Amino acid sequence: MLPGKKSGFELDVRLERASIPVMWLGLCELRLINDRRWPWLLLVPQRNDIEEMHDLTPLDQAMLTFELSMVSKALKQVTDCDTVNISVACNAVRQLHIDVVARSRSDPAWPGPIWDGEPHQPYMRQSLAPFLEKLRAAL
Repeated sequence: MLPGKKSGFELDVRLERASIPVMWLGLCELRLINDRRWPWLLLVPQRNDIEEMHDLTPLDQAMLTFELSMVSKALKQVTDCDTVNISVACNAVRQLHIDVVARSRSDPAWPGPIWDGEPHQPYMRQSLAPFLEKLRAAL
């Protein structure tokens, strides 16, 4: 078992394929969607069979709120974005996950949604490592 991994927890294969592990926070695994058009993070509570925030225990709900606030603040600091969008829309992937996206007036979809259906534009290795280092340092 990897450090921080809860025994028996299974990440939805679609989330795993679309994202890169960043770090373990406590309740959640923090992941980065592999799309360089915008910094897009995922918080995935390490609990099985949880689809909605209200399915979490009250203690887990409080921890999720704390981790979400911490991640949002760090993302804004690292990217100097105009705003941070937060979404909990577990329609296609039923496993509870929270999208945390840095949005700027200069991004390709501004001010519209990022769910455009276009193929992701993966990060280049040389730009990914420095971004993850800054993000981890901010957290």
